[in-house]
Amino acid sequence: MAHMDWTAFALSLRLSACTVAILLVLGLLVARSLAWREFKGKHLLEAVVALPLVLPPTVLGYYLLLFFGRESVLGSALESLTGQSLVFSFSGLVLASVIYSFPFAVQPMLRAFEAIPHSLREAAWCSGLSHWQTFWRIELPLARSGIISALALSFAHTMGEFGVVLMVGGNIPGETRTLSIAIYDRVQAFDEASAGVMSLLLLIFAFVTVSLVYVFTRQPPRHR
Repeated sequence: MAHMDWTAFALSLRLSACTVAILLVLGLLVARSLAWREFKGKHLLEAVVALPLVLPPTVLGYYLLLFFGRESVLGSALESLTGQSLVFSFSGLVLASVIYSFPFAVQPMLRAFEAIPHSLREAAWCSGLSHWQTFWRIELPLARSGIISALALSFAHTMGEFGVVLMVGGNIPGETRTLSIAIYDRVQAFDEASAGVMSLLLLIFAFVTVSLVYVFTRQPPRHR
């Protein structure tokens, strides 16, 4: 009989929501800076941001495991402050997911900000708008489709993470066992019915997410 691991599904949803909330802020800051500013080492930074796109998840997970471990500066410092290790914890899983999904958030936002003519920003400043008002009233509405795409893709990508999750979080029920890990467990146990049900749920979820991206990003602009 097929079994659905709703605890793992709820954990995946919570992980995706936390990751997207952090990426919304970080993605906007990095994407806008890369789109509007020229500085030494910009191309190197763009390469670093895009690196998780081509790096195998297990390789990235391995280095994150070393970076978050007790022997590392970050891992030991955080453990001394909080009393909790980043490895095999939900907090470490969130941090790893932010790093792994970072390019999926930055790239669509970056392209959206790059498509905004600089003359529009200058016109807004000449009209008396501050930099913050220009960002809020001019740039964000024009970059809306890129931002929506970034958040949706990051959410769906985090929902299906496996390699990084397994390397950094392990397989702790209720703490780090996401739906993708639960599917792997069922396959290992030759429970194809349960694995099929959970895989179908992720497939439907991904399809709906991508469909919503196309619906919202292809809406014709409203004329005032």
